[in-house]
Amino acid sequence: MKRLIVNGDPGIRKDAEITVDGEDLVAFQVTRNGDWHGPERVQLWCVVGTEDEREAYVERDFVPHWLDVERIEDSEVEVHKKGGDLTV
Repeated sequence: MKRLIVNGDPGIRKDAEITVDGEDLVAFQVTRNGDWHGPERVQLWCVVGTEDEREAYVERDFVPHWLDVERIEDSEVEVHKKGGDLTV
């Protein structure tokens, strides 16, 4: 499980299925930042992990401040399922 900061908005929401650097991930949480104040482009701050890590996320069996952080551009995210009721 890690925190993924995406510069720009590739259109993902909670429960999105994505691939980043060849790794298949699920977005457990997506927080949109920068609509009113902040950087020029919106940023999505996501908690992502594999499907096997979902239970640990739901039960909060992790420390958010200790998650590894990766920062990427929205063009580096391959979206398989947008999350919510939306699909690709």
